[in-house]
Amino acid sequence: MTNQTAVLDEVMELESPLAHSEPAILSGPPGARGAELPAWFRDQQRTAWATFESLPFPNRKDQPWRFSSVDALDLSRYVPGPRLNETERTKILDHSIALDAVAGRLIFADEQLLRRDPLPEPLLKRGVLLMPLERALLEHEDLFRRHFMAQPATLGSAKFAALHQAWVTSGTFVYVPRGVEVELPIEIFHWLHGENAAVFPHILLIADELSKVTVIEHFRSAHRERAGFACGVNDLVVGQGAKVNYICAQNWNDKVLSIQMNATTVSREASGLSLNVHLGGAYSRFESLSRLTGEGARSDLLAVAVTDGTQEFDARTLQDHISPHTTSDLLYKNALTDRARNTFGGLIRVEPHAHFTDAYQTVRNLLLSDDAEANSMPGLEILADNVKCSHGATSGQINEEEMFYLLARGIPLPVAKQLLVSGFLNEVVDRLDHPAITDLVHGLIEDKFQHRPRE
Repeated sequence: MTNQTAVLDEVMELESPLAHSEPAILSGPPGARGAELPAWFRDQQRTAWATFESLPFPNRKDQPWRFSSVDALDLSRYVPGPRLNETERTKILDHSIALDAVAGRLIFADEQLLRRDPLPEPLLKRGVLLMPLERALLEHEDLFRRHFMAQPATLGSAKFAALHQAWVTSGTFVYVPRGVEVELPIEIFHWLHGENAAVFPHILLIADELSKVTVIEHFRSAHRERAGFACGVNDLVVGQGAKVNYICAQNWNDKVLSIQMNATTVSREASGLSLNVHLGGAYSRFESLSRLTGEGARSDLLAVAVTDGTQEFDARTLQDHISPHTTSDLLYKNALTDRARNTFGGLIRVEPHAHFTDAYQTVRNLLLSDDAEANSMPGLEILADNVKCSHGATSGQINEEEMFYLLARGIPLPVAKQLLVSGFLNEVVDRLDHPAITDLVHGLIEDKFQHRPRE
């Protein structure tokens, strides 16, 4: 979509009313915040805040946080972002185009909606919805309440899920009706702008029966030197026979603390594919729960991470097979250099009576320096018969013969490393059957190498 006309009908009402001197988020949401939202939603937020306060902060001795640097989870300095001025808005909007052709686009910065490029008229006539979250909870309350954060955070971050629910007032709502295919991807940007700003990005995506949609979310920092905190949640609902592709392109700056929680529910004969690209952040934790609730359901969980400096990435996953004849395939690949750390903890769980499950879990770590560290903890919990499940994790270094081959042909060491790492990650990225997004992801990975200090 090349329509450059921004539809700002929501923007004026959604501009942050928060002053520049807001207290830290640990003081709790202000009483007047979100006063225009429905009473039932504000009640949920008050309950969520009470839950957040009642739950302890994670401890490294807790199994879901094993090997994690929980000291990084100090939230005391983070505050709601101030309102952006016109110059700041314009600068961010100028950098908020990644794909040339999209079905629709939303752009947020510090929880403020800056721009909404609407869906084409044919999709609107067929009932496809793309709107800010706060508008959806007013206009589509039943659908919203049925699916909004319906899955509990079971992978360790229940406290942060409660914090998210207590603070969230902005995000994206996508609904694709039965039998509708959205051919072009939907693109969403979330920017951190203010110093020590906290954002709570949320997407609620509902694909009805036999529908098809691709959504890509970008997570970026407007300033390379400003710290920030992002606590996001994805609710992805894949109806019977539907197909959903979700891509997360996380490229915060190296001073951001990030926690992202994903819950995907895949119904009978449906397919849900997620590709998570982790490039930025000082400490980034990603939790992915995939529930296969109907026979013939399939879930593909893909991720690549490129880490350097002292970055730390922490991934926790659960492939939960609830119905028989379901399939899941997890493939995570991580490239680590300098003193970077990566932790993976994943579980394939086959519930009773979920016979003929077919599930795989593969984690590969490529260590590019002696100081890099990778910890992998794959696991199985099988409570049914006649299943085919396997898991594995490996860590290794660059093949010396391959490196010698490139260096002997005059290729500089940094370029040779980039080529080998790109080849290592291609297996994951190329699983996404979307050339434009695949090229975009390859470009993001290449940019990561371009900004590294030369060796």
